[in-house]
Parts: sequence; structure tokens; C-alpha cells
Amino acid sequence: MTREDLNAFCASLPHATHVVQWGNADVYKIGGKVFAIIGLGQTGATVTFKVSDLAFEVLSDSPGLQPAPYMASRGLKWIQQYGEPGLSEESLRDHIRASYDMVAAGLTRKKKAELGL
Repeated sequence: MTREDLNAFCASLPHATHVVQWGNADVYKIGGKVFAIIGLGQTGATVTFKVSDLAFEVLSDSPGLQPAPYMASRGLKWIQQYGEPGLSEESLRDHIRASYDMVAAGLTRKKKAELGL
């Protein structure tokens, strides 16, 4: 997926907000909490997303994927797709959506009520 495709998908998720941070990265949040980071790496578009413990173990060693620099080094379960072959477009969308769902589930009751979740 191109950076434009990734941005369009993340922006399409309900209540998603977008800011540009950290050296021109497109950062997508729900309720003020990050669920995806899209940037440019040495080989093109990169995308970083939160994953379950099991997905972290499986994806960490997959070609084109790695534990997300900075986040994973702090014990957080985030994966970065940085190159080929990476995930299929469908699987990547599924993982970004799962990241969105995990982050939304972790919001406070008050924030969920504000967003209508």
C-alpha cells in the first residue's frame, strides 16, 4: 500500500484524528491515543501499529516487518512494516483495524461515551 492508501484507510475509521508529528509522520489517533503511525523509511512508506502479544511474536520475525523502533524497545507490542514482502494489503488493513480496536477498547469510559462508543 502507498502512503496515500494508508492515510486514506486510517482516516476512514470512525472518530480517527490525524496529526503530523515526529519528523513528518502521519499519526492517527482515537480518543487522543495513537493507533497507527505512517512515515517514510529508507525503502518507502512505513506503517507502525499496535498488536496483540501473539501477533507480536509471529510478526516480529516476518520479512518486511520488525518490532517498532523506540516503542518495542520500551516493552510495547508494536510492529512496523518497513519493506517487502510485508503483509498483504488485506492483512495490513486487518492489523491496523485491530490496533484501532485495541486502542479504542483501552479508552476511559468517559472518553468512550464522548465518542459514542
